[in-house]
Amino acid sequence: MTHPEISDDALKEQLEEIRRRLPPPVIWLLGKTQSGKSSIIRVLTGSSAAEIGNGFKPCTQTAMLFDFPDPETSFVRFLDTRGLSESGYDPTDDMNWCERQAHLLIVVMRAMDHQQDAVVAAVKQIHKTHPQWPIIVVQTSLHEGYPNRTMEHVLPYPFNAGKMAAPVPADLRCSLLKQREYFPRMRAHFVAIDFTLPEDGYSPADYGVDALWSAIEEALPRGLKAMLEQNRQAGDSDSFYRQATHPHIVSYSISAGMAAAIPLPTASLATVMAIQAKLFHSIANVYGLPLTKQTLSEIISAVGISVLAGMGGRELLKLVPVYGQSVALGVSGIYTTAITYALGKTLCFYFAQTKQRKALSPESLRDVFKAEFARGRLLLRNSIGKET
Repeated sequence: MTHPEISDDALKEQLEEIRRRLPPPVIWLLGKTQSGKSSIIRVLTGSSAAEIGNGFKPCTQTAMLFDFPDPETSFVRFLDTRGLSESGYDPTDDMNWCERQAHLLIVVMRAMDHQQDAVVAAVKQIHKTHPQWPIIVVQTSLHEGYPNRTMEHVLPYPFNAGKMAAPVPADLRCSLLKQREYFPRMRAHFVAIDFTLPEDGYSPADYGVDALWSAIEEALPRGLKAMLEQNRQAGDSDSFYRQATHPHIVSYSISAGMAAAIPLPTASLATVMAIQAKLFHSIANVYGLPLTKQTLSEIISAVGISVLAGMGGRELLKLVPVYGQSVALGVSGIYTTAITYALGKTLCFYFAQTKQRKALSPESLRDVFKAEFARGRLLLRNSIGKET
């Protein structure tokens, strides 16, 4: 399984076909330059500013695309419109690009900026053409409306359910309400946020993130929040590695599940195995440890065929031999997704214990796999559509 019998070019072609048939959701960020779009991506994904800056690729003449965690296996995409600073921006090409994707429009505007004619005109045109698309209006940089630099964020968060509690400064309140008048007769969901850097001195630095996630989850119920969580735990020596590997485990698991769920003439169990192999190599690279036959053999032996078969039940398709062991692949995409997720997380546990020179027992590996299978199935249940 460390060297699957499928070429990189063939795998890339099959992944592209899978993504064409079941494209990942696109979150369209529409707003002026410096309105806070990149900060939203940074907070939602946990990516660094440098990663985001280097990750955007042009997809139309007026828009850039950021694939997370990478273009090959992204499970969420962010479209950033760059043409709004130009007079006469026409969103038609961007709309055409988005039309076949699961779609969410997030309009981003600085809370104290009322030069929004181009943004409002574009939103009205988009809404007229696609009235069913959910719209979230995110009002950013709230601290610019504070009466002085020493004022701190109002806690508890005073903007729940689109309302504003009494402690919100008067100027900021008036500005937020005025901006909300720009979208009459639209079922827009308004969220106020202030995403800053630690050196800016505002706490929390992700002010309003829970409200934003609630709006996203309501508008686009794909479980993205849980999929993007980075599992940070203070004082955990393995937290860096889990943070780095988690999005790749999610993305490769979804790809494996889609490969199992979609009846492609060119796709086969070899495709699933190749995707899993790429995941395992990715995890090994993060941990800086070699991926060996012994490692995979120990994990699969510990998990046991009876455990895998019990999870798949009658859905079990077949057992694929791997160095004398076996990996179970479910008939439905969700079983393959959950098994791939659990194998990835179990490999992380194996490497973490190895780095800390801790003893590994078959029972501990089996327990981790069972727990992660259940977690992966719940976490990714909506990621590949209805079970087959």
